[in-house]
Amino acid sequence: MLRFDRITFDPRIMAGQACIRGMRIPVSLIVNLVAHGKTVEQILEEYPDLESEDIRQALEYAAWLTSEKVYLKEAEVVS
Repeated sequence: MLRFDRITFDPRIMAGQACIRGMRIPVSLIVNLVAHGKTVEQILEEYPDLESEDIRQALEYAAWLTSEKVYLKEAEVVS
């Protein structure tokens, strides 16, 4: 079981979105920055309250979320 001790959920912070350590920095922001080419160093410079482990865990959490399996009905399978 993966442990995401830096990912927090609080309905009073960012409407309960997955955030980094209770800060107003959502995981989705970190993933979006990386997806658009920002390096860890650039992100840490822009968000000095973050640590490199926060970014790593945000990406690991996003990867975990996308690992779900989708089961298609036989008629839906594309050959």
